Amino acid sequence: MDATIRIALAQINCTVGDLKGNCRKILGYVKEAEKHGADLVAFPELAVTGYPPEDLLLKPKFVEDNVTALRDLARAIKNIVAVVGFVDKSRNGIYNGAAVISDGEMKGVYRKMRLPNYAVFDEKRYFNTGRNPLVFLLDKNPFGVTICEDIWLPGGPAAAQAKYGARFICNINASPYHAGKMRIREEVVRGHARSNGVAIAYTNMVGGQDELVFDGQSMVIDKDGVVLARAEAFKEDLLIVDLVLPEEPSLRSTKRLVNVKDGASRAKKTAASGRVVPPLKPAEEIYQALLLGLRDYVQKNGFKKVVVGLSGGVDSALVAVLAADALGKENLICVFMPSRFSSEASRIDAKELCESLGVRFLEISIEQMYRAYLETLSPVFSGLPPDITEENIQARIRGNILMALSNKFGWLVLTTGNKSEMSVGYATLYGDMAGGFAVIKDVPKTLVYRICRWRNGSGQVIPEDILIKAPTAELKPEQKDTDTLPPYDLLDPILKAYVEEDKDLAKIMAAGYDLETVNRVIGMVDTSEYKRRQSPPGIRITPKAFGKDRRMPITNKYKG
Repeated sequence: MDATIRIALAQINCTVGDLKGNCRKILGYVKEAEKHGADLVAFPELAVTGYPPEDLLLKPKFVEDNVTALRDLARAIKNIVAVVGFVDKSRNGIYNGAAVISDGEMKGVYRKMRLPNYAVFDEKRYFNTGRNPLVFLLDKNPFGVTICEDIWLPGGPAAAQAKYGARFICNINASPYHAGKMRIREEVVRGHARSNGVAIAYTNMVGGQDELVFDGQSMVIDKDGVVLARAEAFKEDLLIVDLVLPEEPSLRSTKRLVNVKDGASRAKKTAASGRVVPPLKPAEEIYQALLLGLRDYVQKNGFKKVVVGLSGGVDSALVAVLAADALGKENLICVFMPSRFSSEASRIDAKELCESLGVRFLEISIEQMYRAYLETLSPVFSGLPPDITEENIQARIRGNILMALSNKFGWLVLTTGNKSEMSVGYATLYGDMAGGFAVIKDVPKTLVYRICRWRNGSGQVIPEDILIKAPTAELKPEQKDTDTLPPYDLLDPILKAYVEEDKDLAKIMAAGYDLETVNRVIGMVDTSEYKRRQSPPGIRITPKAFGKDRRMPITNKYKG
């Protein structure tokens, strides 16, 4: 006889280190799942601590406090089975664990068996490897519990649990976002479901944590690989699904069995078929990731207002629109800081953008300060022609003004450099790189334009002149970005190949790019590492971002 288990997937926004706040949220969602008649509710990986806790895990008191918080939480969970991610510990060390809780106590703990140690992950730095692919029993229905990386490769604990008789797998995750990740993730889960002949309930975290964004999009996939339900993207959500489990003749093994609850709820329930929320289109997906990453960074770090230096160009326009959408127009201040090289068109475009957003606009000329710099330095610079030094002085004056406003009013400075510029060092250290958060640090220039066009599709916000004018820093007469860089539609594919795909010069040239251009771009990337190391954190939206992903030595003589 088939059995029906009602599963709730609680994709929640956890804050690293907020043990009490995270547990309050977990308990709130437990109660909500109970209202919906759920038999089991699953929470994300390391939900108690937030993810990734990084070197907080090296503090014994933090680990102990997380265990205490989980035990207090467990006492309040009585009428439902809850799977909750936390840091488990033994005398041998600590583990990335999933507590299975019911009747006011922990019935068992599964410890993560596959620890990722690539890209943004450093789990082998902290955690011991779990060894026991436990199977839990809920009203005579055996199920497995796994954690994130456990199902990213074939076989592993999910296959063992299926072999031992598990009829579905509860997989809890803190799977960070990059563009297109949902499609990859879904195929991985489908493959495990089909190969092991079990349904998989995949719960993912949502929210921003420093550079990382977690997109949610939790899902339930049946044993044939069919998506039964999918939760919202970039939002907290509670996904309720009735999972019909075909009868199994008997358990294949009882050695690893942990009984957690003898009876699921017998109350008559309205059928819960689940929701299948459609995936977002690419530009909207990236925009929503940037919104969530920005909002959470600002709010979780205790800021209320942000300030953006507007140039009249596309990058600062996108950052301003993101800030207004994420935080509210009342929490954004934009500053236009003209010099003798700033065009009237840039001032008009910056002001028009602020009027369309309904945000505060300040204009602070840097001309007097720039003149003072030149006069002060003229004895030392005597006989030398103007060069990039005089250009960078302007950027540094602007950075100083923004930081003065930040100090005086408590506004967080959002920098406006994109990934193309950060890759090749087309940015001024202690100038336009000065600030607290780099919103589009991982967004290539060509993608900046696509996102702006998408955002304008729901109502023209960014003036068309900003989108069609040639990019320029306006630090000297008639300046254009192409004076220094290849055109962005040529530059960005080369950067993607070198920075994100680790291709060498020969392989990049084989794709049709000339030796001189590729050599020039690679040289700029390599010699700019010292700048990037001093840049503020920014939101990761590609498979390989600067910072947590790509960690190159500053002192480095290798050329290849």
